[in-house]
Amino acid sequence: MFHVVQYRHLRLITQNSLSSMSLKFMLSRPVAFAQIWKSWFSSHSLIGNKNIILMGPPGAGKTTVGRIVGQKLDCPVIDIDDDVLETTWNMSVSEKLQDVGNEQFLEEEGKALLKFSASGSVISLTGSNPMHSAGMQHMKENGIVVYLDVPTTVIMSRLKSMKVDRIVGQSPGISLKDILQFRKQFYKRWYDIRVLCGGDIAAEVVAEKVLNAVKRYQNSELETFISTRTSRSGRSMEKDSSKYFSDVVTEGLAPDGGLFVPERGLPKFTAGEWQSLIEATYIERAQVILERCIHPADIPASKLAEIIGTAYGENFTCSKIAPVRHLAGNQFLLELFHGPTASFKDFALQMVPHIFAYCIPRSCNYLVLVATSGDTGSAVLDGFSRLHDTDKQRIAVINFFPEDGVSPIQKSQMIGCQKENAWSVGVKSDFDFCQTAIKQIFTNSDYTGFLTVEYGTALAAANSINWARLLPQIVYHASAYLDLVHQDIIPFGSPVDVCIPTGNFGNILAALYAKMMGIPIRKCICASNENNVLTDFIRTGVYDLRGRKLIPTFSPAVDILKSSNLERYLHLIANEDGQLVTQLYNQLENQGHFQLRKDLLEKLQQVSGWCSEKDCLAAIHSVYSTTGYILDTHTAVAKVVADRLQDRTCPIIISSTAHYSKFAPAILRALRIAEINQNPLSQLHLLSSYSPLPPVHWSLLETLKKGNEDHQVCAADMSMLMSHIETLIQNHFM
Repeated sequence: MFHVVQYRHLRLITQNSLSSMSLKFMLSRPVAFAQIWKSWFSSHSLIGNKNIILMGPPGAGKTTVGRIVGQKLDCPVIDIDDDVLETTWNMSVSEKLQDVGNEQFLEEEGKALLKFSASGSVISLTGSNPMHSAGMQHMKENGIVVYLDVPTTVIMSRLKSMKVDRIVGQSPGISLKDILQFRKQFYKRWYDIRVLCGGDIAAEVVAEKVLNAVKRYQNSELETFISTRTSRSGRSMEKDSSKYFSDVVTEGLAPDGGLFVPERGLPKFTAGEWQSLIEATYIERAQVILERCIHPADIPASKLAEIIGTAYGENFTCSKIAPVRHLAGNQFLLELFHGPTASFKDFALQMVPHIFAYCIPRSCNYLVLVATSGDTGSAVLDGFSRLHDTDKQRIAVINFFPEDGVSPIQKSQMIGCQKENAWSVGVKSDFDFCQTAIKQIFTNSDYTGFLTVEYGTALAAANSINWARLLPQIVYHASAYLDLVHQDIIPFGSPVDVCIPTGNFGNILAALYAKMMGIPIRKCICASNENNVLTDFIRTGVYDLRGRKLIPTFSPAVDILKSSNLERYLHLIANEDGQLVTQLYNQLENQGHFQLRKDLLEKLQQVSGWCSEKDCLAAIHSVYSTTGYILDTHTAVAKVVADRLQDRTCPIIISSTAHYSKFAPAILRALRIAEINQNPLSQLHLLSSYSPLPPVHWSLLETLKKGNEDHQVCAADMSMLMSHIETLIQNHFM
């Protein structure tokens, strides 16, 4: 073993050792910037103990970036190729490779890493170092591994300009592109931090991104959450009780009844960073976006990758996960129904249970409470039932749904999705009662305290009031735009509109968040059915529930009068004025209405419309007649509104939020089929006989076969709901 301070090729980077381009850049920048970095790192544990380890494919710029980072930090820089391998072997790397061959070269390279030790340095790995497990494990023990993630097409272009046509591990008959793709699995295994590097990004810019990423990695306390109802003066008083991602996932609802939001907002991506994801798969895009939204102190990159792979790897019937399909003219459908329960809720609820299981403490049992207007129920039951057996023993879920307020297939699906840790309870009321009841239970400290003391059980929420539910939805809105670019429909930077059937405001809020993060969305169009309280609010600024009764429609997921996630958006446009948000929602609770100030109404910046039941069915019939494609009832609502409101100057992406199979009676009626069998299975078989696009969602069949099982039903009474909760806790946890 040898230490870096004894290594004869150790060098401190000075301006003389930089390339002329780097030197010119450094001289043009204020000295103050470098001093700020040096000051920050000198007082930090990084330089005293840890190394910054740069990893990536050949051509990623590790050596050049490493030198610039070292100069900014005034610390040693080590290039594994030049300073370790060639010195150890007394020959060039290319000579060694030719001498021993690919397989033995990787082993010899790994042995050299195992004999190497350093601290407080910037280390640039070779492109093949990550392929040796023991060597990388040794390096990682005293370092923060930074992955310079450069698109494969960019790497190939750089290697071509460098006249490199073969790299380590590339056997005869294997293309350069294939070996670069093969290596990605090793890079993804080892990194702590990812830095996106586009095509023409300068090394100096990459170096600054590395330093910013390391700073973020070392400062998890910067990424805290606040309640939408926390006043500005209250923030400073609550610093000692800061909430982090793990906390808000576990708690769901803020103690003051508000919703959690990130105190410093969402991360911003540059245009180049988004463009680097154009060629990426859906899973790769999800990984990159969520890494920036979830601090690695809460969920490390490797664990997040495992969760995303589990959620989307085999549970979706389409390999593209969320494909974008051209409908007609400038209209495109974002198909969000390829998950196991056939609705957009699967995108979050195949992930959230695993995130929840990772974040919660092991010392307590957790009961997740859910209220649903239809699709959430089966999605959350399916998601939590897929947990590992050990997690199922300490995590259970109860789904409350309006007994007579969902479609027959949705109801059968929720009953059929019940498992040993997942139950459904029908409530003799509407969705708004179910959602309000859950909020009241969460804010009843006497009751939640009783459950903790008496049964060792804490409550948590999986509705879209939980922040973790929103993040996966941001991904598919961003991915849809990138798909249009990838398909050469638009160049990157050209705007699109999105039209989203909207009930609880979560899906459209995720689109607004994607826009804030840098996706060029021009207009977010809110589409409502006859329960058009949101449409009226966006138009007038008056949220008025007085005398308003819920109207059951063909699109039950939009049958909502109190849209929970609207609170997050109001908090955003009110410049995070929690006191104002509290006043508005107290007035809504006590008087049944509130009105926005004129300046806030102008900030809503949304376009909205609503659709009648007649127009909904007519749209389904019209689209099927002209294209052979069947829209579900919610997508039809959005289609009608999009037809009315789009100006046809840019593409419009319509969120297709559920598969039509879930609403077979309404679809059959829209297609003007006279005799409709009441049996859900018979309805699906009848639809299938029409050879529709997309095909009938056959994964529903097995679930529906179980849908005739018994389920519990309770009255619209808080004490009855609490009684059901206690009984289920006793049966599962005691």
